[in-house]
Amino acid sequence: FVQGECVITNARTAEMCKLTENSFRDVNIAFANELSIICDKLDINVWELIKLANRHPRVNILQPGPGVGGHCIAVDPWFIVASAPDEARLISTARQVNDHKPEWVIGKVKSAVAERQRQSASAGKVAVAFLGLSFKADIDDLRESPSVEIVRRLSDSELLDSYVVEPHIKQLPELLINISKLCSLEEALEVASIVVILVDHKAFGQLANKLTIKHEVIDTRGIAS
Repeated sequence: FVQGECVITNARTAEMCKLTENSFRDVNIAFANELSIICDKLDINVWELIKLANRHPRVNILQPGPGVGGHCIAVDPWFIVASAPDEARLISTARQVNDHKPEWVIGKVKSAVAERQRQSASAGKVAVAFLGLSFKADIDDLRESPSVEIVRRLSDSELLDSYVVEPHIKQLPELLINISKLCSLEEALEVASIVVILVDHKAFGQLANKLTIKHEVIDTRGIAS
């Protein structure tokens, strides 16, 4: 019933192999995420930078995002760290970098909201559209999703009204139901002045053509340009 090759090893090595695969991905994503933070500080387009750097035949930088989610990559490296805490320094640091990325995104959104309120004559709430909740593109899986945590943390604020666009779900998870509104992309763009791109769903592929001068865009996936 198995069509692929069965590779024989012992149980400890097999388990470590699974953890290693996900830790490898986590470390490489952490490099991209850290690079995006550095480029933001230095006013460099990280998406253009990665595209240029990846022209090198031995360079393959991954794409940054708002953090790392799912029940594998965001979890498995900690098993290695727990088993060898003094030795797993790079793996541990990568986990910390990726766990910090949602905090960085939250800070960017809060700064944008504060600036909008400073510029506005009224002290009303700022409408913010959050595009995507799943932990990766074109799925409905919200497990360990950094996007969910970002939306939850920001939607609790009294400074903004939260509009969520997630085409792959029919209702919000329980922790967002009373603080956010699930709506279509068109409805969100109509009311929001700040647009936060968290997931690069194919459904958002024509987003750049729908954005207007009124929208301030915080793009964690590089799809708005």
